[in-house]
Amino acid sequence: MNVSSVHRTLEHELFALLRGASLECPVCGEFVLHDGAAVRCPECEMLLRGRIEANVLQVEFGSQAG
Repeated sequence: MNVSSVHRTLEHELFALLRGASLECPVCGEFVLHDGAAVRCPECEMLLRGRIEANVLQVEFGSQAG
């Protein structure tokens, strides 16, 4: 598997999370909570914010180690 295919797989997973098609955290595998335009994981505190502007989906991914 090359870097391009890993990136494409992660990108598809993140977009599925924002659409509500997936309920699994890509970091730890636990269930995520949808809170408006944000998706968060109560277990690992991953936070994914997205918004649609001019037919472009912009994603902001935040995670804290610890």
